[in-house]
Amino acid sequence: MSEKAVLWVGSSLRDMREFPLDARQRAGYQLYLLQTGEDPDDWKPMTAVGAGVREIRIHAEGEFRVFYVAAFAEGIYVLHAFQKRTQRTRQRDIDLGRTRYAEVVASRGK
Repeated sequence: MSEKAVLWVGSSLRDMREFPLDARQRAGYQLYLLQTGEDPDDWKPMTAVGAGVREIRIHAEGEFRVFYVAAFAEGIYVLHAFQKRTQRTRQRDIDLGRTRYAEVVASRGK
């Protein structure tokens, strides 16, 4: 089985590279699981961002999140990577994920 490509949207790669080492490694492993057809260890749907969007939850030196959509054949789109500082996800993080999701959908011609 071939691995799906990871496609970074906006500043998501740069943002994930700013995670502390342990969080970055854990996030990378979760994306690897996705590439091989598995589900991440800890995730939840993020329908507020878009259809098929999920959130990987990383618990390491704080709370970190990665929004992604894996529903498209060409790869796994990483929409947003950020540190979560409160119980609720900030509206600006949801809005940024939503904007990037719309860009992905528009670029696919749908």
